[in-house]
Amino acid sequence: MAAATLDGVSVDTVAIRLRGLRKTFGSVVAVDDVDLDIADGEFLTLLGPSGSGKTTVLRMIAGFELPTAGLIELAGVDVSHLPPFQRDVNTVFQDYALFPHLSVQDNVEYGLKVKGVGKDERRRRAVEALESVRLEGYGARKPIEMSGGQRQRVALARALVNRPKVLLLDEPLGALDLKLREQMQIELKAIQRDVGITFVFVTHDQEEALTMSDRIAVFNAGRIEQVGTPAQVYERPATEFVAGFVGTSNLLRGDVSTAVVGVDGVFSIRPEKIRMVELDSAIATDHRCVDGTIAEVIYVGDATRFVVRLDVGGSLVVLQQNSTSSSADVLATCDTHIRLCWRKEDEYRIYT
Repeated sequence: MAAATLDGVSVDTVAIRLRGLRKTFGSVVAVDDVDLDIADGEFLTLLGPSGSGKTTVLRMIAGFELPTAGLIELAGVDVSHLPPFQRDVNTVFQDYALFPHLSVQDNVEYGLKVKGVGKDERRRRAVEALESVRLEGYGARKPIEMSGGQRQRVALARALVNRPKVLLLDEPLGALDLKLREQMQIELKAIQRDVGITFVFVTHDQEEALTMSDRIAVFNAGRIEQVGTPAQVYERPATEFVAGFVGTSNLLRGDVSTAVVGVDGVFSIRPEKIRMVELDSAIATDHRCVDGTIAEVIYVGDATRFVVRLDVGGSLVVLQQNSTSSSADVLATCDTHIRLCWRKEDEYRIYT
């Protein structure tokens, strides 16, 4: 296969290639003309709100849905209309779908047993798969005897034991509590790095996508709005939708952007890039400043969000770490007239 380029980086192989992918359900267009290359060994996340098309794309790659139009290639082979069992992929779902009456070892071996793999070979491969997900020694347990995070890793081992070229993960962490989900984000990325196969991960959780991914494809209304590294998507959003959906972003537009930036356009500024200073503070030449009044104070423990109503109209959200201040300190700032400053390089113009 000819080399492809992903974000300007040449890669030797493309694990998945989507071209003109489209899926309709009656009059509803779920996926609309999607083009995407996913590199061999990449951790790529399909990110978007409910109904954006990301899960439908995953199901088409898996073969659970057939495209209305377009091409799906796996390792250079057109699989657009092949059934799931003829595609070298495995899928991990949110509910794990483990057999409760079988041991962990037997759950992991099950797919190999169906394929007719000999007992000794499937036992050896199941042990290796459990080791790869940090569950060595757990083979004799039943799923009910394990935590949610452990069951999630059993489901992952059951998929990995088949040695697929691509692993598809449909919101597999969605059923976990916040602490466990954050822990599993780190573990899942480490597992992907260790096994070295392509992961395609679906989520609506922006933080999850930013934490785990090599690249992110942001979906909206059946189309891809932007594909890039987490830093590119977060710091250089291609559209207003991306700026608003991935994290929290301030958008200056129209008369407000003209008054603040001096240009009529749409500019994105992340809340953590903005500093609050005294009204008489000196302004550095590489900074932009605007005055306003603190209208709302939202204390969240380690940080505080301030909603500042600008003198020129509109408002900006500012995020400030509570490294030296208490809840009483920050709540007392409401209605204070202050100055907001940020580096000009931290404002990003969105071309729509």
